[in-house]
Amino acid sequence: MAAEPATSPRSPEHDAQIIANHVREGRFQCSLSLITAASSLISGLEVAYEHYRGSYSRRVMYTPVILSAVLTAAGVAAIFSRKAARTFMRATALVTLVDAGAGFYFHVRGIHRKPGGWRLPMPNMMMGPPVFAPLLFGTAAYLGLIASYLQREDHNSGGGNPFDTVLAHFLPSRERRELISEEQDIREGRFQKQVAVVTAVSALLSGFEAYYSHYRNNFRYRVQWTPIVLAPLLAAAALASIRSRRMARTALPVLSAAASADAAAGFYFHVRGVARRPGGMKHWLYNILYGPPIFAPLLFGAAGMMGLLASMLRRSSR
Repeated sequence: MAAEPATSPRSPEHDAQIIANHVREGRFQCSLSLITAASSLISGLEVAYEHYRGSYSRRVMYTPVILSAVLTAAGVAAIFSRKAARTFMRATALVTLVDAGAGFYFHVRGIHRKPGGWRLPMPNMMMGPPVFAPLLFGTAAYLGLIASYLQREDHNSGGGNPFDTVLAHFLPSRERRELISEEQDIREGRFQKQVAVVTAVSALLSGFEAYYSHYRNNFRYRVQWTPIVLAPLLAAAALASIRSRRMARTALPVLSAAASADAAAGFYFHVRGVARRPGGMKHWLYNILYGPPIFAPLLFGAAGMMGLLASMLRRSSR
């Protein structure tokens, strides 16, 4: 019997190229759904113990906790079902975005009701509810909303598009491919710019949250300045990438990767801070509730992740 030809294993570079092509073509619905589920779970845990500190004094404080669990479930369901991605996850993401806006209003009102109100902005923002936290909570919902409009990784791009079918009857194949490619570049270019804007906003909000959180601790460690320095740099790179393809391919991915690495380091230091409290991990629940916000650095990492996503998307040169 003739020996079957051996199949050479794919190299990591080849796999990375496949992933990059999927991202550029908008075929990463399952992957982004998984990221949505993880982000929602982390945001929900952060909100749950922040509101626990506030004793859940208002019933509306339960809504983000409930919605984060629902969005997590929707993200998991979207990994296995295209229909769940387009219906369940999309609807949940929209409701969560509305709830994030409402939460921002209540946090602003909570600061206004403190002695001195907005006439003493810094003290009241330091001691009051974290004003931008609800908007950061909406980041996971935004990712879920994006994912609901994407194609799945195994989808043959162009095969199910009715626009392609119409063109097939009226244009030669070469002209059809050029027109489809141009339309795809324009669509993905708008997507890249939109993600870049959200990256900038999320980075600035995360940086401000880190500033007044570390201000409470009097910047005891120098490393506490790193997210405050990186946040405006990442925001500037994201905004610059809207007009400059070069910035989108150079500065944006570098700063996004740095923000993601800094978020991982911040998570480690926050976990260590919890472990160093009296009782350590023997009283882990109490120390997590009243120690450093353990999941807050990971929310900063979400901005870095979106920056990496924006840097991978292509756009038209027009």
